[in-house]
Amino acid sequence: MKSIDRYMARLIALPLFATLVIAAMLLVLDRMLRLFDFVATQGGPVSVVWRMLANLLPEYLGLGIPIGLLLGILLAFRRLATSSELDVMRAVGMSYNRLLRVPFMYALGLAAINIAIVGFVQPQARYYYEQLRFELRTGALGASIKVGEFTNLGSRMTMRIEKSRDSGRDLSGIFVHVKTPQNDWIGVTAERGRFMATDDPNVIIFRLTNGTLVHNRPGFVAPRVLQFSSHDLPIDLPRFESFRQRGGRNLEFTLPELARLGHDGKVTEQQRDSSRAEFHFRLAEVASMFLLPLLAVALGVPPKRSSSALGVFLAIVMIVTYHKINEYAQAVGEQGRLDPAVALWVPFALFASLVVWMYYQIAYVPGGQPIAALERGVTRLARAIGRYLPGRRRKAAA
Repeated sequence: MKSIDRYMARLIALPLFATLVIAAMLLVLDRMLRLFDFVATQGGPVSVVWRMLANLLPEYLGLGIPIGLLLGILLAFRRLATSSELDVMRAVGMSYNRLLRVPFMYALGLAAINIAIVGFVQPQARYYYEQLRFELRTGALGASIKVGEFTNLGSRMTMRIEKSRDSGRDLSGIFVHVKTPQNDWIGVTAERGRFMATDDPNVIIFRLTNGTLVHNRPGFVAPRVLQFSSHDLPIDLPRFESFRQRGGRNLEFTLPELARLGHDGKVTEQQRDSSRAEFHFRLAEVASMFLLPLLAVALGVPPKRSSSALGVFLAIVMIVTYHKINEYAQAVGEQGRLDPAVALWVPFALFASLVVWMYYQIAYVPGGQPIAALERGVTRLARAIGRYLPGRRRKAAA
């Protein structure tokens, strides 16, 4: 029996991890393009894109693990059924309950990983992701000065650079306009310039060569003009506001924090409802993973003399539909229109009842096949469509 368990583990592992990797890659690639565009628009360093994607990875894994588990078990049983290995196992006395031992081990391990991700890792990662977005918007990540455009450094300085060489170390065609707290303004044009660090982390030196400086204030009869071959212009770096504390959104709270907020009398009723809704949503999503092995068996074993992949399609539709229903139930619970526990666990109970019934049909009813009628309907529809295809009609006429 141990050899059968090892065989089942190998059959499940390949599609499971392949699905997980492919799903994560597709989600990452989709978001990567938008992040590159966002970072380029904000003028931030490209390296921040990889940091933002790393903070999004736990969220993608939380979505991909249940789908990977479902498809891994489903495709393994489908292969056993289509190759008649399942018939041999059943003939020697192995029940579906016995064959589900390894799938439930996978479900238990992946559910533990998923609860750790959605309960503790994902909230922290989501907060760091929002913090990076905030720092990009405010320029706290060292937003670059765009060549050929006017760039504001704080509220008092405007700068424009015509050309940049040597990774920004050699600048030319420089214009700087500065307003001082005394209501003065200084305008500077220079052929070349170079930024230099100082001992003060809040001040840098902009060393300019071959230029003109104009200084004006309300009391001057005429602006003062200075021609220079070299001039050091101190620049006070703008001070950026601090990012908010973690917990601005329920997505940033861990499960224990959500549980405490859901019963905290010091917060508003709306905050308690939203915290409870998020708490029950995460638990219901993880609990549904223990139903996936039963659903995979019910939909992965096709009817006799059939190789249709309808079960694979229907399994994905069912798990995605259940996830969307949970999201709607969470929104209803957050608004206080229904108790969050009722809103989230009633759909879970209905989904569990449907899955258990489907498994009972295939495991205990002789010749039972929960989607046999649907399979026959799809087959008849395909044949009917085939009769009216142009190629088919020409062949019949010949």
